[in-house]
Amino acid sequence: MSTSVLIVDDERGIRESLTGLLEDEGFGVEAVATGEACLSVFEQRPFSCVLLDVCLGDGIDGLEVLGRLKETWPQTPVLMISGHGTIETAVRATKLGALDFIEKPLAAERTIIAVRNAIRHGELELANERMREEIAGGDEMVGISAPVRALRKQIAFAAPTNGRVLVYGESGTGKELVARLIHRSSRRATGPFIEVNCAAIPEELIESELFGHVRGAFTGASAPKSGKFGQADGGTLFLDEIGDMSPRMQSKVLRALEEQRFEPVGGQQAISVDVRVVAATNKRLVDEIEAGRFREDLFYRLNVIPFELPPLRERVEDIPLLVAHFNHRFSEEYARPPKQFSDEATERLVEYRWPGNVRELRNTVERVIIMHRRADVGRDDLPPLNAEPDTSGSPSLLAFSNLRDGKEAFEREYIVRKLEEFDGNVTRTAREMGIDRSHLYRRMKVLGISGR
Repeated sequence: MSTSVLIVDDERGIRESLTGLLEDEGFGVEAVATGEACLSVFEQRPFSCVLLDVCLGDGIDGLEVLGRLKETWPQTPVLMISGHGTIETAVRATKLGALDFIEKPLAAERTIIAVRNAIRHGELELANERMREEIAGGDEMVGISAPVRALRKQIAFAAPTNGRVLVYGESGTGKELVARLIHRSSRRATGPFIEVNCAAIPEELIESELFGHVRGAFTGASAPKSGKFGQADGGTLFLDEIGDMSPRMQSKVLRALEEQRFEPVGGQQAISVDVRVVAATNKRLVDEIEAGRFREDLFYRLNVIPFELPPLRERVEDIPLLVAHFNHRFSEEYARPPKQFSDEATERLVEYRWPGNVRELRNTVERVIIMHRRADVGRDDLPPLNAEPDTSGSPSLLAFSNLRDGKEAFEREYIVRKLEEFDGNVTRTAREMGIDRSHLYRRMKVLGISGR
């Protein structure tokens, strides 16, 4: 991703001198005279840093521009400049999110150092955020089976290239995990990893989600929005469930892949990006092409390096390792001692076919950590698996000594199952349960239910 600086100052001489100074240092520079022009150009493309004058003459002043920039593009570092700054102005600018305050006349060396520090600060903030997301996500491929060993080798070969990857696999096999591992092992590892679930976004919103929009592009577009393609510039874009994308959007994605540029909804200026795409699907796209539901030319664009993920039933030797992994992970998350799964319990988990694959196994172990009170977990302590009828008459609830504990256990189990039904979407879960989303969040917090 190119390093670009936006200069916002109503004095032409200042704009020209700063442009020359920063271009000599190798920065890409654009300069505008007004706050409105600043916000307008930001709708078209992002910048690595902004030099913003406090007093901009006609129209909105610099502090108001700063506030609006931070509302929509909070990660962009902003340096305020002023010829008659006061302590009060500097304090206000800092509270609004300015990184530094530079007084005129601008000293060349001081300005260059401030810009470099600001850009470096923005890069570190993004890197730290990605690191926190990766740590929270627990990105680790667990297993010793032959399919997993082969998959690790395939990732090692494919990741350092820029070749597009198409990941096939049943739901719950870990397609997103593979995409993250490819990104982490690539030359783009310091860039962003942006994911989009093509099946979860309504048709009328997906174009804006992918390519962004300018203010006023459609009813309700009161502020500009950057799309996933733009956010992934310099990194990796993961298009999950690509087989569920409509033909209309397939053609637009194909064009973006071919040209490495796109236009935001309602915009007139094309935005160039450098994005590597990793796509995933649980459908056989060859069958979708024959049925006329998927474009053949897009398939060949995406299917440069195909990955095939094995279902969990084909790597049963990994199940005990996965159980131990999730046992440790969720015990730490809920601040509880790890459980001791008996040989009989482990054998039952190995015998089960796991139609929901690793995701179903993870949910089962998490449920045991939440619901089971004893340290030892026997075969009969496992929750009913999805392929089995529950004929137990809920003995786990009847075992509680008082009504309050039993009610909490039932409520916890009910919420967990509803969240699983809607793939962790709290808004949809609350709507289905007939309660307010904030109320569901509070109950989840009280009952120790993960936000995922």
